[in-house]
Amino acid sequence: MKILSIQSAVAYGHVGNSAAVFPLQRIGVEVLPVYTVNFSNHTGYGAWRGPLIPPADVAEVLTGIEERGAFPDIDVVLSGYQGSEGIGDVILDAVARVKSANPSAIYSCDPVMGNARSGCFVAPAIPILLRERVVPRADIITPNQFELGFLTGTEPDDLASTLASADLAREMGPRTALVTSVERPDRPEGTIEMLAVTDEGAWIVQTPQIPMKANGSGDVTAALFTAHFRETGDAALALARTTSSVFDLLQNTFDSGERELRLVESQDAYAHPRLQFEVRQVR
Repeated sequence: MKILSIQSAVAYGHVGNSAAVFPLQRIGVEVLPVYTVNFSNHTGYGAWRGPLIPPADVAEVLTGIEERGAFPDIDVVLSGYQGSEGIGDVILDAVARVKSANPSAIYSCDPVMGNARSGCFVAPAIPILLRERVVPRADIITPNQFELGFLTGTEPDDLASTLASADLAREMGPRTALVTSVERPDRPEGTIEMLAVTDEGAWIVQTPQIPMKANGSGDVTAALFTAHFRETGDAALALARTTSSVFDLLQNTFDSGERELRLVESQDAYAHPRLQFEVRQVR
């Protein structure tokens, strides 16, 4: 499998492509990373250095990849945080060109906008871009529960309303939705869930909630779920593998006392997920 991953990059720590690429490689995926920024560290520190890469330069890199004859072999285009409308245009153009070269290729979009605790942290134009132009072109989306509500104009809360919101999002175009950070009011205390919804059904998995903020964990989640689902076509199995790997990554990071993901130290969790959590079909 080959994935064209268009995301940010940092030298210190792990977010964007700096979080997604290694876990994908560790499960045997060939990744073509294209960077949208080249920062010293993620912006959560409040200070960082390095450039935003102009959309025209990102497009040039993509054209160079195309000129090497790579697009017919691309199975997935993966994108995460889209910092500007210009980058969105470049990504959508790349998706169209890849799908023209390989009609079986899919586009997986992580529609990064914010979270329930921080609210929306992107520029006001980005949610509109995602809702009106990007998500309708995606085959897979991986929003958290907050972002799902933002996309659909709903307030997903319990399981029924979250499923309904996922279906509204799927009516926009993507047939598969992975909803992360699902926090139902009736869930057991100290737990958190992920929900996968496809045309074939819906599945949920519950894990302990590790008390930490882990920048980049969503990027790892989106990458692994996309790869596993593309490989197997089995949403429940992809959900089980992804949940196992990401939980062990977060647990290892929490146990280390470090702020940045223990991405390399957790590599066996990607290659050999323990499948320690039950995936339950809910529809």
